[in-house]
Formats: sequence, structure tokens, C-alpha cells
Amino acid sequence: MPARQPFTALCQLAARPRLAGRADLHLHTTHSDGSYSPAQIVELARRAGLAAVAVTDHDAVGGVAVARKAADGTGLEVIAGVEITAEYRGRELHLLGYFFRTDDGPLTAALEKVRRGRVERFQEMVERLRGCGASLDLRGVPPPAAPEALGRRHLAEMLVRQGLAGSVREAFARWLHDGGRAAAPKLRLPVGEATALVRGAGGVAAYAHPPYDCTVDALTELRDLGLGAVEVDYPAVKASRGRELRAWAAKLGLAVSAGSDCHGPGKHAVGACTVTGQELVLLRPGS
Repeated sequence: MPARQPFTALCQLAARPRLAGRADLHLHTTHSDGSYSPAQIVELARRAGLAAVAVTDHDAVGGVAVARKAADGTGLEVIAGVEITAEYRGRELHLLGYFFRTDDGPLTAALEKVRRGRVERFQEMVERLRGCGASLDLRGVPPPAAPEALGRRHLAEMLVRQGLAGSVREAFARWLHDGGRAAAPKLRLPVGEATALVRGAGGVAAYAHPPYDCTVDALTELRDLGLGAVEVDYPAVKASRGRELRAWAAKLGLAVSAGSDCHGPGKHAVGACTVTGQELVLLRPGS
């Protein structure tokens, strides 16, 4: 993998003409599997001229308060967000939650349950890696010392640091890709339950990066389960697909979301995919 550029250099690269009223609503931090801290996300968003961001860590909300503190007095709005590991029709579905109360009891308890499942999965994958001949030394790196939400990327980075893989990409290709010898399934909330939890906490639920086999019928069913929005602009989506998703959203009375899905330095920079100010207004609860 190419050497990472200093964060100050990345900030300079991110500087661009102001994107009036625009918001990046899909961002990850060091509280899950992102490389940027919440404060760095805030700084990059300001450099990009954004009006708002949503911190959407996997099954964790701890980064929201940290980002809000970093953004205090800057004029940048930090929206409470999360990316929930859910299940729909037997497949994993990522559900984005926005504008919810981060201290809501039922939502907090459900996310904690999913994170516990992530720890158990992490331990199982360590054992599977050992069976593949890649024994990790976990001394000094127990799960409690890791980010809130453990994932395959953390394992991949450990494999690289301990010289068992040449890069994160290699670790995934050899062991950790979907269906890989060391990959293990995640605990997933039924999508109806996850949607109800977000709505119960005063928020709006959105379908993150819908796969190309997602149909208008599936979106209709998800809407009837409480889905309030669909992500229409995200990395690698074709313009024609984005237009199709927008048309379906309009037909079904769904709001739209968009985001870079930024996990750190790379081609998906903060602000690469955004909603307009008006779209953000329509996404807010009660609009």
C-alpha cells in the first residue's frame, strides 16, 4: 500500500471551493474501522467547505460527541449517525441512522449487543487465522483496548504489523474476504428491529449503498418497515443507478442520503459524495 501522507498535507489536498449547504452523511472514525479521529474528520469537512457531516461508525456512537466538541464554534453541524449491521431477506444490510438521541436506552442496548457480538467474532477469526498458519500475538492488544466496534480491518492491520501479511489488501485476499477461510459472520439485527430502534430514538433510518440487485419492490417493503431514506450517491455507484434510486425514492416518498463512506486516506475523501442543503432539510425528522 502507498505510504500515508501527513494529515496536514491531506488537509491541503482537501481544500476546495465551498460546497454551499452540502453535507457528507457517511463517515467513519477511529471509533470503528476508520483511520481518522473525529476531530480530523471535522477539520477535513471544514477544509472541504461542508455545512454538515454525519459520523456513522459501525454499531457505535461514541465518536459523535467527540466530533461535536471539535466542531464547537466552527459552524459545522455534526449530525448524530450510526451504521447498524442489520439483516434483510437472509443477507447483511447496512442501515444508516440519523438525528437520533445518542443516549436512547433501547438503541444503546442493541448497539452494545452487536458490539459484543463483534468481539466474539474477532476472537473466532483469530482462532481461524491460527488454523490457517497465521498466529497473531494478542498480548497488549486485548479487545477492550481496541476501538468500540471491532472488525476485519483491525485484524488485517494487526497481521500487517506483525509481519504476517504485506498489506491490508493481501490480508483480505488471503484470509478475510467474504467467504474467506478466516472470515466469520457478524451478529445482525433484523432490519425491522433496527429501523424501529432508530425511529424510537427520534431518528431517520436510511439504506446504505444499496446493492445493484436491490429493486423498487424491496425498497417498498423496507419503507413499510419504517425506512425513511435511501443512499443515492456513494463511492462506485454509476450515475444511471443514482438517478434510478432517486426516482424510486421520489415514487415511494423516501428522502435521499449521500456520503463518501470515508474510512481514511484514499480515493473516497471527505466530501466526495454529498447531499444538497435542501435534501438535508427533507431528511430531517418531521420534514
